[in-house]
Amino acid sequence: MDAFHSRHRSRRLLLPLTTGLCAIALVSGCSGEGYGSPEPGVTTTASSRQGPVSQPSGDDLQAQYEAVIKNVLPSVVQIQASNSLGSGVVYDSKGHIVTNAHVVGAERRFRVTVATGEKPQGASLVAAYPQQDLAVIKLDTVPKGLRAATFGDSEKVEVGQIVLAMGSPLGLSSSVTQGIVSAVGRTVSEGSSGGGTGATIANMVQTSAAINPGNSGGALVNLNSEVIGIPTLAATDPDLGGGAAPGIGFAIPASMVKTIADQIIRYGRVIDSGRAALNITGRTVVDQNYQPAGVALVEVTRGGAAEKAGLRAGDVITRINDTPITTITSLSEALASDKPGQKVTVTYRRNGREATARVMLGEI
Repeated sequence: MDAFHSRHRSRRLLLPLTTGLCAIALVSGCSGEGYGSPEPGVTTTASSRQGPVSQPSGDDLQAQYEAVIKNVLPSVVQIQASNSLGSGVVYDSKGHIVTNAHVVGAERRFRVTVATGEKPQGASLVAAYPQQDLAVIKLDTVPKGLRAATFGDSEKVEVGQIVLAMGSPLGLSSSVTQGIVSAVGRTVSEGSSGGGTGATIANMVQTSAAINPGNSGGALVNLNSEVIGIPTLAATDPDLGGGAAPGIGFAIPASMVKTIADQIIRYGRVIDSGRAALNITGRTVVDQNYQPAGVALVEVTRGGAAEKAGLRAGDVITRINDTPITTITSLSEALASDKPGQKVTVTYRRNGREATARVMLGEI
């Protein structure tokens, strides 16, 4: 299995959105970062794109917001671990709840506050999949009236769509903010510090909806009352002293959430990640100026993709197809949108000489 756990830092850092058990006054010790406020956009349908788009009145838009909140908020829960708070989404009528792997961490037991008004419920971990920062937990007892969320089609998510973010920011359960989808198809890497899993995740939904610590694992929802993503990462900017980069947040797309959650519920683990890998363990190497200069292969899995292509321990990967590779993070990002079985050209150095290999990718 590939090792994608680098401490390389780019200009914008991406941090998980859990929060410590601390006061709302944002005293020192609260983890995670927040976002800036968004401006609403206008959702269009396929048929409306043929002509002018009618602008809904303020009353109509408010009515849509209220309807979505009424439909979806009862499916969003607060998850309490021993030292942190996060959010989750009710996945089915059997009490399965999907959330982020960094919300559950290494723990197996949780207290879950649902929207039906009962006291916090006990829940157990079914399984976590840190490589995609997703996990499923299950309520010990399913309260009457528990409502499963409806998950949307990731292919229909478009830039400009109005979205609502629902969760428990700063421990304030059943909170809602609004914004738009500001980009799709982003590949981002989560920091391994501050409770993050170090995962690199492809096809994420970028949103301007205000998301704060505690929103991890909650719901990003469209105006059809469908969950289109699970808010996961907050952007911070070192130029702002490590503070929030306003209006930049990321959610795992609904398609990936369903793929991983369905496998965990059925098999107790993920048996088909759908994610490509070289099947190596590597580390970042630096040049004479101490700048990242490639990924050295520490170990090559026997029978894996890299070994079959002739790569071996000690080789230093510098390029995948036309993409320069300087760090473990850049390697994982280069492979994030590829699929197992796809062929790529790997450029590498061996004993000071450059060579290439055609590699059929394996699976994480």
